Amino acid sequence: MPAQFLLNLFIALLWMLLRDEDVLRFSTFFAGFLVGIVIVFLMHRFFGQQFYLRRVYSIIKLIIIFISELLQSSYVVLKQILSPTLDIKPGIFTYETALKSDWEVTALAMLLTLTPGSVVMEVSPEGNVFYIHGMDLEQSKDSLLRSLAKFEKAIMEVTR
Repeated sequence: MPAQFLLNLFIALLWMLLRDEDVLRFSTFFAGFLVGIVIVFLMHRFFGQQFYLRRVYSIIKLIIIFISELLQSSYVVLKQILSPTLDIKPGIFTYETALKSDWEVTALAMLLTLTPGSVVMEVSPEGNVFYIHGMDLEQSKDSLLRSLAKFEKAIMEVTR
């Protein structure tokens, strides 16, 4: 991926130099960058990797999923806190993940901990089982499992 991006930057700079303008303009660089994207896309199979903008798209998608889950869980927690009676049943459950690398496991744990109403208490030594504390297991365990599955899928798209 870095090689593809650097090649794209090189093509954009070369485009600027070959245009032979008196002043270096951002629009010329941007046009060269777009031409570079097309060239790198046509050549990406020779790198033996996926096209680098696909990973950028996956990162943006992961950020959007996180923001969406953050807003949804914040609403649920706010609704529970502001209700006149506190009818929550907190609890701990386990979740087995398919993620392998330390970075993937850490990212999933941090994304889950950042969403209100759930905390990753511990990760097994093998790194494949999470022990999660949920604020209200009866109502939110299913949505929490859906969130975990979304995060896991998005993290795998970014890293693999």
